[in-house]
Amino acid sequence: MTGMVDTNTPENGDSQAMQGGGDADAFLPDWTMSSSNTAPEAHQYQLENTHTLVPAAEGLAKEGSEKSERATKRKRKCKQQQQEEEEEDDGGATRSDSGDDNATRSDSGDDNNDIATPGEQHPAELTEAAPTSDAGSPSNMELEDAGKEGGEESETAMVLSDAAPEEAPFPSEYERLYKVVEENSEDFNGWVYLLQYVEQENHLVAARKAFDAFFLHYPYCYGYWKKYADIEKKNGCVHIADEVYRRGLQAIPLSVDLWLHYIAFLKENQDTSDGEAESRIRATYEHAVLAAGTDFRSDRLWEAYVTWETEQDKLANVTAVYDRILGIPTQLYSQHFQKFKDHVTNSNPKHSLSEAEFVQLRAELAAASTTSGGEGEAPEEELPPGTEDLADPAKRVTEIENMRHKVIETRQEIFNHNEHEVSKRWAFEEGIKRPYFHVKPLEKTQLTNWREYLDFELENGTPERVVVLFERCLIACALYEEFWIKYAKYLEGYSIEGVRHVYKKACTIHLPKKPAVHLLWAAFEEQQGNIDEARRVLKSLEEAMPGLAMVRLRRVSLERRHGNLDEAEALLRDAITNGKSAKDAGETSFYAVKLARQLMKVQRSKGKAKKVLLEAIEKDQASPKLYLNLLELEYSGDVQQNEADIVACFDRALSSPMPLEARLTFSQRKVEFLEDFGSDVNVLVAAYEEHQKLLKDDDSTKRKAENGSQGPDTKRAKTDDAADSQMMPDMQAGQQAYNYNWYQQYNYQNTWGQYNQYAGYNQYYPPPPT
Repeated sequence: MTGMVDTNTPENGDSQAMQGGGDADAFLPDWTMSSSNTAPEAHQYQLENTHTLVPAAEGLAKEGSEKSERATKRKRKCKQQQQEEEEEDDGGATRSDSGDDNATRSDSGDDNNDIATPGEQHPAELTEAAPTSDAGSPSNMELEDAGKEGGEESETAMVLSDAAPEEAPFPSEYERLYKVVEENSEDFNGWVYLLQYVEQENHLVAARKAFDAFFLHYPYCYGYWKKYADIEKKNGCVHIADEVYRRGLQAIPLSVDLWLHYIAFLKENQDTSDGEAESRIRATYEHAVLAAGTDFRSDRLWEAYVTWETEQDKLANVTAVYDRILGIPTQLYSQHFQKFKDHVTNSNPKHSLSEAEFVQLRAELAAASTTSGGEGEAPEEELPPGTEDLADPAKRVTEIENMRHKVIETRQEIFNHNEHEVSKRWAFEEGIKRPYFHVKPLEKTQLTNWREYLDFELENGTPERVVVLFERCLIACALYEEFWIKYAKYLEGYSIEGVRHVYKKACTIHLPKKPAVHLLWAAFEEQQGNIDEARRVLKSLEEAMPGLAMVRLRRVSLERRHGNLDEAEALLRDAITNGKSAKDAGETSFYAVKLARQLMKVQRSKGKAKKVLLEAIEKDQASPKLYLNLLELEYSGDVQQNEADIVACFDRALSSPMPLEARLTFSQRKVEFLEDFGSDVNVLVAAYEEHQKLLKDDDSTKRKAENGSQGPDTKRAKTDDAADSQMMPDMQAGQQAYNYNWYQQYNYQNTWGQYNQYAGYNQYYPPPPT
């Protein structure tokens, strides 16, 4: 990462402009909880209905093509409008370039002020999800097109460039700035400079290309969704600006700020001629509170909803909204209850309550009055129908006051329970200092707080609240794979599609170069029987991160497990071939041993296995592992029949440029082999004499080392081969040190388990029993 920009600028990710509001596709309905899961039934409905932004997948498939057609028509219309404007400009007066620049800068400044100021707090970025409503409810009326129009486009390329005239050349600095981020998509500063430039130049085609490419890598930056929509609106493409907002809300449905910006946009630009404007705004508010209303700091969204319903003079709706917020733990929970009490006190119950609740309260109060007063007449005979006022003015005033008291009293119990829930989570919420997305690393205390908060919710919370907290956590911790993995593991008990969606989100957008989460995704797909997808995941990871041995070995083992032995062999041979330089000799030997073991143990082809090892020895003659594996191969048959080949293997090792200590060990084992299985005493005696010479050379080397006369090269060689010598059993240097059970100690773990930097891979591929 290059040097970071000034953190006080609105474009920087530390400011409100860069805050993300939530997980993108995790709120899609394509992974609602399956009926076959093992979760407690009491919480099943809650978890199934956690994700609410777009309608069911069937609806998307049914109407997707129709919505795509509408989007294309709107783009063409916008293009035609711009072309007509250009023709008019050509025939009449033309605005000056300086005027355009000034207007652009002015609009850009307004955008920044609209989003945030550097000193502004971040109250709306701790975000959660809420239970979804039924498909036929008002909450599903307005944003259905969001999933149908924006969903598939964001899944593919998220490109809207067709709507702009392609004739206009790109600004002068655009190609240079775009090339920077094209070569390194992780250069966040490069993206910031590019987006600032296209916004300043007000070039629609360039802006669309830049923003669409940016959101493929950083969809959580809600401020830039707002900027993108403003650019479209500024250029007269109001419908496309609406689509941009919808795409942003599909990407980050937990963003309170983006919801408020979108609602303000709708109020300003919607068509009021059809008489459905109020219904559309209300449906949008419903979507907003369902998606982001359980955020601990979503108070501004709820207050905006209450204010709007009050302006519409729908006091019963205001009460209904308060009934929902009073049961949700938020930062300003106490203020909501106080405002609710003021609302009830200052309004007539027949206006502020639903008719059903009003009639029920009236009957309860009348029954209570009759019981306490001892009157014999049935109360229901005296009550007027519906919400009509009582005939007696005195009784009417008494009824109103009693109803107000009863309404507040019934909500008081809900408030008390909610206050208790807030108190249990307050310390964790206070510990969240950066609830929004940024490429800068989080402090250790922040990571610890998230871990502890998640553990608390896993132990004490409902499945719905657990999912919500995971979604919030993955905004701030999007670049930390441990939280994605933990989320996926949790969802395994509820939804296969949910697990798949989490892995896909992590690996394709936020963590494209993190091996662990990719390997787990591939293993998950293999467990589900989706072998082709597992292959694709591993292959994509290897293309993104070439040279990782664990990935290549996982691909090999995948093919082996499913009977594709030829493909497994081809992968290993390809890995051997790619080690072309001297520095890759160790890697080539590593894969050669793997291939030889597969050919011998799995494919039962001793000849091929031996050929592989001999070819590897030609390239890396100083590798003890290759000689040891070759010995193991020869020992796998009849040792008496293979005596000549085994002795030849020992001689090859003793004549190699291996360090003296390693050759001494092979010499010791050669003597032991001939003592146990040799057929010619002359060969045994010759081996013994050779071994004595090596012992004398070793003693001479040790004395020189003690006297300080050992050369630096010898010391360096000894240091480099220290790890190799550790895998050899300790032996005495004398004639009496024969260990006739040495071959029992010679197993795969000894010859392979401490293979320098590749030693850790045994955790993925444990050695077979000997």
